[in-house]
Amino acid sequence: MQPAQLTRFTPAQTLDEIYQTLSPEPLATEQELEAFYCEKMNETRGGDKIQRLKLGLKRAWNSQGYYKACLMGHPGVGKSTELNRLINDLEIKQQFQVIKFNVLTDLDPINFNPLDIILLILIALVEETEKIVDKPADQYLQELKNWYNTTKITQKENRNSEVKAEAGAGVKENSLWNQILALFASIKGEIRFASSREKEVIEYRFKRINDLIKIANNIITECKNALKEKENRQWLIIGENFDKNGVSPEAVQKLFIDYNNIIHDLNIHLIFTIPIGLYNSSNAIKLAFSNDKCLTIPDTAVFNPDNSANDLERRAIHQVLENRVNLSLFAQGQLDRIIIASGGNIRDLFTLVLDASDEAILSGKQQIESEQVSLAIGNLKTEYERRLGQNPFDLDKVDYPQKLERLLKIYNNDQEAQIPDEVLYVLLNNRSVQEVPLKDGERYFRVHPLVVDLLYKQGKIDALPTGEVPGGTSS
Repeated sequence: MQPAQLTRFTPAQTLDEIYQTLSPEPLATEQELEAFYCEKMNETRGGDKIQRLKLGLKRAWNSQGYYKACLMGHPGVGKSTELNRLINDLEIKQQFQVIKFNVLTDLDPINFNPLDIILLILIALVEETEKIVDKPADQYLQELKNWYNTTKITQKENRNSEVKAEAGAGVKENSLWNQILALFASIKGEIRFASSREKEVIEYRFKRINDLIKIANNIITECKNALKEKENRQWLIIGENFDKNGVSPEAVQKLFIDYNNIIHDLNIHLIFTIPIGLYNSSNAIKLAFSNDKCLTIPDTAVFNPDNSANDLERRAIHQVLENRVNLSLFAQGQLDRIIIASGGNIRDLFTLVLDASDEAILSGKQQIESEQVSLAIGNLKTEYERRLGQNPFDLDKVDYPQKLERLLKIYNNDQEAQIPDEVLYVLLNNRSVQEVPLKDGERYFRVHPLVVDLLYKQGKIDALPTGEVPGGTSS
């Protein structure tokens, strides 16, 4: 399913138009980015990370080396939008031809293996090269075909090979290229539904991984030379969403840690989004990316460490909305309430505005008023409360008492609670806790305002004599 496209590129002037400018999907096109991207947000994140990626790519271009980098950040910070900025950048377009793939849609997110990544990149590279210039030399395509079809003999694999051969034989003018196209179709199906593969076949292929990397680099060189000769550009591969819920942590670790030589050895520019928890784990030393090429987009918080208002970040969030919505559609004081309740998370911000605006429409209002904002905040607070619990589908085994203990320690500025572990990463992933940068390059963790409200409701923290709860939505 394709992401929802924005249908309006100027601020909404009525409640009925808000849904046209506040899609929660990443900004993707040049038109969307020009209309709605907020540069001020980079002031709250310690700088523009895409400029860092551009600098690294420029240096690799000039040196003829290969740029390998990763981008990280907790859910909702806008990693996909930032990568789309990179792809749509004029200088990048002049120097690079970008191929982007999504682990959630192009692979089996639970059962993919490192070999699938190589094959997926090769297929996309060959297909895109053939559109621009010509296919790689038959010699290298034949080597790829031979590698794929030479497998440990099992009855099932024999039958699969027959099917592949029949697919190639059925194509008009049974050339090697037509056989390759049929093979690509077969490979795409296999890596998309990887759980049905024979274990013996996969184990045998892993024993021949060095052969595949050699073949891959031969094909990459052919594609690289063709693009350089035709357009004086280079290929850039971007792999997204390896950090998303629903992607197997074991499969991610196998790719980026156990078989990190794949990232090292492929002679092509690569950028991946990876789980920030992997980067902070004891295995991070094995990552194929040097520290200066591991870039993090942090959270934006509406409070300072002492729970005073963070005016810089609130102004940035205010600008995000002003780019998309005529602020006269909010009754006095209601926009500030929404900004605080969002905790600075743009995804939550849009959820709150969309929910409140729909309620206002259904109530026959011309503005978003207090009643609608209270309802939207209550709905999102219920969602946060639900995330703090457990259900049979959770991969982690962290129960609520463990989460509660950590939340209270973080809220009370216990420095030991800032040390990452499984409990903290569960709270970060469900957005109960935010990871926020400080001006000196360090970071700290704080509890999301909606979760502060929940802790107060449970009697775990106290309000001030004025009735305000420091760090909560009543602050």
